[in-house]
Amino acid sequence: MMNLKPEVVAQLERVLSSLEQLLPTAVGPVDWSVCHAANWRRHSFSGYLEPVESVPSTRLDDLLGIDEQKSVVEVNTRQFLKGYPANNVLLWGSRGTGKSSLVRALLNSYADQGLRVIQVDKEDLIHLPGIFSAIKGQPYKFILLCDDLSFEHGELTYKMLKSALDGSVYAAPKNVLIYVTSNRRYLIPEYPTDNLGSKLVNGEVHHGEAIEEKISLSDRFGLWVAFHVFTQDHYLRVAQQCVEKLCREQGVPSRWSEEARKAAVQWSHDKSKRCGRTALQFASHWVGRDLLKG
Repeated sequence: MMNLKPEVVAQLERVLSSLEQLLPTAVGPVDWSVCHAANWRRHSFSGYLEPVESVPSTRLDDLLGIDEQKSVVEVNTRQFLKGYPANNVLLWGSRGTGKSSLVRALLNSYADQGLRVIQVDKEDLIHLPGIFSAIKGQPYKFILLCDDLSFEHGELTYKMLKSALDGSVYAAPKNVLIYVTSNRRYLIPEYPTDNLGSKLVNGEVHHGEAIEEKISLSDRFGLWVAFHVFTQDHYLRVAQQCVEKLCREQGVPSRWSEEARKAAVQWSHDKSKRCGRTALQFASHWVGRDLLKG
């Protein structure tokens, strides 16, 4: 065996240590029979699927005030689970309206029928081919979730998502659908100058190249499901439902009253938002405080 000088050995050890930091963490394949969700974890030039040990216990019945949206997305997901034609979905709209919670609730409702969820951050969309390769052929149906997605000017990772939705060489396998949540309908920011290239042809508006490029990504989602801010009446109905549901869970009479209604309105003003999240936060505050008083 070659005798190396101590300084050479020390240098080799430093090199090996540096290489170890670049290599992905040594993890085994995900056991999807017991794991219902995973995150893609980027590591240096690659990454790996990391099992999620605990998924929030949100159920479809817990999501109040968005019955129409729930129905559309649930039916599409059931089609997918049955092996029937189904669409990739863009859930867009105001924050706090239940977009992400709906996907988690679907997982909790249909995991026993083979539904699984993989969450991928925007920066990791370039790894979609590797993710698809890891789950292709698995006897499960996967929703690939990209949560709170939007692209800024100059970002190019959307091109990989576009290719995956296109059915091109990077297309998702048949056991994968892509669900995206976003505050933006078109995912890419719009500017007043984008409309300068638009023109009217035979009575129809033809968008300029800038607008066409931005619309084209969203167009590749078969379903657009909109989540809007609640009207005050709708918000108050949901707030009442939340209060009554929490009271039932605690085994106490309903704490909803005219005083609670006024407090719920003020709560929404303080939050500057009328949505399901605001209603649930108010209900938790109101019922919890009342129970604490005894």
